[in-house]
Amino acid sequence: MASQERQFRAGEAKGQAEEKTGQVIGNIRDKAQQGKDKTTGTAGAAWDKTKESADQTGGFMSEKTGAARDKASEMGQAAKDKASEMAQSTKETAQAGKEKTGGIMQRTGEKVKDMAQGAAEAVKGTFGMGGTEEEESGGGHGGKTATTTTTRRVVP
Repeated sequence: MASQERQFRAGEAKGQAEEKTGQVIGNIRDKAQQGKDKTTGTAGAAWDKTKESADQTGGFMSEKTGAARDKASEMGQAAKDKASEMAQSTKETAQAGKEKTGGIMQRTGEKVKDMAQGAAEAVKGTFGMGGTEEEESGGGHGGKTATTTTTRRVVP
């Protein structure tokens, strides 16, 4: 009987050992699964954070690029407007100068004409060629100009 009892106890010990091993292996599996779940959660959170950061960076860069593009467009339009204003001002200044110069040239031309006419009358008067206005206009002789000769005698 002792031998049977030993076998019984050995079987019992073996069963207890197997049960204990099963429990340990189960605990190890549970811990491994928990570690896997935790790692997966951490990796997922890290991935989400990385993706969010990339989205924010992309949004930030897109926003800054758009702002820079808008600013460049505004500056380009401002430069066009300023150039247009300067061209208009130059055009107006040139037009005013042209009008002023034209007026001066016209007055100068009239003065030169009047002076030439006065000089011609003075020369005609000096040579006795000047006549009355009636003769100059051709009045009284059917449109013909009458010429008068004057002779002077010198007495010694």
